[in-house]
Amino acid sequence: MTRRKLTEEEIELWRKVTKQAERLHPELPQSVHPTTLPKPKPTKTPKMRLDGFEIGQTAPAKATRHALKPSVTDSLRASPVQMDTKAFGRMKRGKLKPEGRIDLHGMRIDTAHPALVRFVLTAQAQGKRLVLVITGKGKDRDEPGPIPTPRGVLRNQVPHWLSIPPLAQAVLQVTPAHISHGGDGAYYVYLRRGR
Repeated sequence: MTRRKLTEEEIELWRKVTKQAERLHPELPQSVHPTTLPKPKPTKTPKMRLDGFEIGQTAPAKATRHALKPSVTDSLRASPVQMDTKAFGRMKRGKLKPEGRIDLHGMRIDTAHPALVRFVLTAQAQGKRLVLVITGKGKDRDEPGPIPTPRGVLRNQVPHWLSIPPLAQAVLQVTPAHISHGGDGAYYVYLRRGR
């Protein structure tokens, strides 16, 4: 971008203005020739204006909490119903009487798993539909370490055992038992019909 030259008329107008103006600093020597004008400072580009914008409008409202794994009973209650809904409702209310029961409470994992497999497969072979598996609620550990451990080893392990082979083919529905049959310390296991 080239600067344009001043016309004679503009130079004459400038001289008239300078004759009428008073010097700001008379103690400084007056130069013979008019000094060149300083380069104009670059103008700031105007900031973009955003209508309807507020600071923090897209920020999350609350600090996000850690997504912890839900408890076994919560995940079982949230699982979809595979069996007859009417029978499921009666079972949840404790109105269906279990046809068999096994008490794993107090057993170690290495003895509880084979006992559960034997019990469930035998019950299915006998034509039973609803059995009760008692695990106990478990106890709190004396020294909780840095890694949280779920309360009740068998209570957390039994639903997993029922969802993997060889028991997965026999089990139709697993849900926490009604309080009259042990509550959170027991599970209703609804079996598929034997073949």
